Amino acid sequence: KCSPHCGAAEIRPFADPPQKLYRTFCRGIKETLSDGERTAEQVNKRKMGAAYEEKAAAYLKGRGYHILKKNYRCPLGEIDLIAEENGYLVFVEVKYRRTSRLGTGAEAVNANKQRRISGVARWYLMEHGMCPCRFDVVAINGEEITLIRNAFECR
Repeated sequence: KCSPHCGAAEIRPFADPPQKLYRTFCRGIKETLSDGERTAEQVNKRKMGAAYEEKAAAYLKGRGYHILKKNYRCPLGEIDLIAEENGYLVFVEVKYRRTSRLGTGAEAVNANKQRRISGVARWYLMEHGMCPCRFDVVAINGEEITLIRNAFECR
């Protein structure tokens, strides 16, 4: 255990809003981290996520998808990939899991995640015009890539 005079810190997310981080010092002092201040773990997770999204994009291109956008953001959230395939606009969520110990990547796209993705998709369609669309999931479990077409309906 740390002494009460130690300067070591533990970093945790605030409950509200979820994007803010704070640093708790041993003395119980909390300090909000600035937007530009990120832990090494966060930076590595973002880099790793970007690398697997690139891997998923290459996988989809090999299956005839035309990638239109990567990491589309709006006030409601983000969609990893937006693509076109056989006349459909396809919203793609990419999920990576090193092991299936905590579940597969596909299992991580639960009902809450589906609602968030659906909301972002509606926002995109309002900006760019309506057209037939569907939601696919690319689950990367270790080195295995699985494409689930029409993984869920708009919620």
